[in-house]
Amino acid sequence: MTITLSIIYLIASITFIFGLKMLGHPETAKKGNLIAAAGMGIAIVGTIFLNNLNVPTFVYGLILTAIAIGTVMGWLIAVKVEMTKMPELVSLFNGFGGASATIIGLVEFSKNVGDTMQTTTTMAAIIIGSITFSGSLVAWAKLNGRMKSLIRLPKYNLINNLVALGLIAFGAYIVYTGTDSLILLYTILVAALAYGVLFVIPIGGADMPVVISLLNSLTGIAAAITGILYTNMVMLVGGILVGSAGLILTIAMCKAMNRSLTSVIFGTFGGSDDAVSGPKSELGDIKSTTASDVAILMNYSQRVIFVPGYGLAVAQAQHAIHELEQLLESKGVEVKYAIHPVAGRMPGHMNVLLAESNVDYDKLAEMDDVNPEFKNTDVVFVVGANDVVNPAAHNDPSSPIFGMPILEVVDAKQIIVNKRTMNPGYAGIENELFYNQKTAMLFGDAKKTIQTLIAELKNM
Repeated sequence: MTITLSIIYLIASITFIFGLKMLGHPETAKKGNLIAAAGMGIAIVGTIFLNNLNVPTFVYGLILTAIAIGTVMGWLIAVKVEMTKMPELVSLFNGFGGASATIIGLVEFSKNVGDTMQTTTTMAAIIIGSITFSGSLVAWAKLNGRMKSLIRLPKYNLINNLVALGLIAFGAYIVYTGTDSLILLYTILVAALAYGVLFVIPIGGADMPVVISLLNSLTGIAAAITGILYTNMVMLVGGILVGSAGLILTIAMCKAMNRSLTSVIFGTFGGSDDAVSGPKSELGDIKSTTASDVAILMNYSQRVIFVPGYGLAVAQAQHAIHELEQLLESKGVEVKYAIHPVAGRMPGHMNVLLAESNVDYDKLAEMDDVNPEFKNTDVVFVVGANDVVNPAAHNDPSSPIFGMPILEVVDAKQIIVNKRTMNPGYAGIENELFYNQKTAMLFGDAKKTIQTLIAELKNM
């Protein structure tokens, strides 16, 4: 490796660290992403042209063609993807990262037979990469609705643990014997792919964001392992950053849902697809309202808090709710947005969505900060949120979300909930909030409903 290439790798590694740091705040996130991407770009160029590959000229053409195809595909997917599909996209890209590590391991296996350290690294890349690839595809299918949210397998914990132990033992056998058998190699490949499927299939839909974050961490670990394999600092640093950041995010999400990582992997959060926290007849009656009545209520309020959720993202109503916010403020009403850590199914989802419509970041209040303020709030307007405001998390020990921290909107003086229908949320359980005496349901598409509210307010 030349000194120039070493310097390029060092610069790229620094951009990764600074880029990741800047991703921690919405105002600098875009710039941080571009800086990290630029660092990766110069690392790729340096690797291709300064690494003395000693290959025929046409191979460079193949490499550049592959990069061009991948760049165009990635750009088109990223530009066209809807915000509501972002968790699915993250899962899919995780899978691609795992597949890359697996392919590298397969290619390098025969070259490293007899070298215990290198063979161990190769086995780790194949196993972890394969688990990440197949597991991410299952997570994508669940989020996309192509696969049932919760599939319970008989004795699945026992089966999964046995397969995991078998993979470790099988990989250790290959390393210890120094065999170059392709039959054994592809057997462990198939077994790892199967384990990835078995690992994710039993996990309920409500836990999918946590699983995606965990798989993201595994992708980073796989990348770091391939960095060790090639003694490549950029791959190593990048992999470590992704792996550690993914693990931190996983722990943060588990904390936000008051769950342990083991309960996510081995538990049944989300129940069955038709689970409810109680019969509707026991929860009481719902009360519906109209846009005109809600407009009057908001117009004469002093403080209004919006609680955005997945339904807001689906309806692409972020621009409409920002316009409603500005209109209320022009009438002297104080407006805030209450953001749950996993609102929209992924951390930061609502922050990014509202940033698209230029909502002032200072108006976004995190759960712990905003919860004490609900008691002094005249109107809470819940738009498309469900499980993150469900009082069952506090009141019903039998509920699968019991113990999960929620936005305590039930403390507000008046609660307006905008939903299309009375269908349960992502966790598949009934929401007690909808039957509260202070709650009025405003049914309809979020964007159209908010636009109607705006029109009503403008006439007052």
